[in-house]
Amino acid sequence: MKMPGNMQAMMQQAQKMQQKMQEEIAQIRVEASAGGGIVTVKMDGQKNVLGVRIDPEVAGDVEMLQDLVMAAFNEATKKVEEETQKKVGGMLGGLGLPPGLL
Repeated sequence: MKMPGNMQAMMQQAQKMQQKMQEEIAQIRVEASAGGGIVTVKMDGQKNVLGVRIDPEVAGDVEMLQDLVMAAFNEATKKVEEETQKKVGGMLGGLGLPPGLL
């Protein structure tokens, strides 16, 4: 099916924007900590964990350590989502979409 020239150009532009958005998201790097820095998690834009740092002094308290690791991961995930929304919102803001659509 052949699309009108204008529609085809819009689709190509949308594909380029999507690719650029994916590249921008891939560059996101966040760091989140819990327990005042006892556990720190580094994460990228695809929510892959890049690193975990645990203060050796708390290594003996397994329950507390589990809670802090979980809290740090959750905070890192939240930060990735916030950064992604900023980038997506900035790129799509000029399209005149209704608020809340992103």
